[in-house]
Amino acid sequence: MIDPALHAVIARHRRHRRTVRRIAIGLGIVLLAIVANARAGSLDDLHSFATQTRTAKGNFTQKVLSRTQKPAQPTSGDFVFARPGKFRWTYSKPFEQLLVADGTKLSIYDKDLNQVTVSKLGDALGSSPAAILFGSNDIDRNFDLKDTGERDGVSWLEATPKSKGTNFEKISIGFRGGELAAMELRDALGQVTMLEFSNVERNPKVDPSAFVFVPPKGTDVLQN
Repeated sequence: MIDPALHAVIARHRRHRRTVRRIAIGLGIVLLAIVANARAGSLDDLHSFATQTRTAKGNFTQKVLSRTQKPAQPTSGDFVFARPGKFRWTYSKPFEQLLVADGTKLSIYDKDLNQVTVSKLGDALGSSPAAILFGSNDIDRNFDLKDTGERDGVSWLEATPKSKGTNFEKISIGFRGGELAAMELRDALGQVTMLEFSNVERNPKVDPSAFVFVPPKGTDVLQN
């Protein structure tokens, strides 16, 4: 016959194990929920940005990394856009260059060369990195999306173009606190373009003239 005191100890031990097990299961469920929310978070951030941001403006810093070449000098500037397909992307340092799209055509102006190249925006915007920022909000039609976790306090997702006609193998987009923080663009040659965004303002009032480019007098105009 088991001593009553020992029986009580065994009973308490069993109850303790059951309690610990319930706590462990509960914690597991909570952790799974947290992970699920984290995995959905960056995708939700992207879709929120795409559907709720009609206009935006801010600053950027751009770095280009290559497997075979030394890192290029960082460039910086500012941007403004209005969906769909209208944007003004200005490089101010270390050289001046301007990209302006009016929804139909894209003008790339190089001040040092005193030259502007004009091309049709066309369907190419749909599967380009610019589509994520400036295009329509039908991102899932043009990209396969998956969450890739958190890094340096930024929640990242990966967008792989469904079209084979794009120069980019994959595009990573990072959000910090629900706001656009960074993009990494990897091309077929392994070159990576890194963009960091700051002072991003969503849905500001934008002057339509920002998306109209008139070449300075004497500028060479090339049509693509």
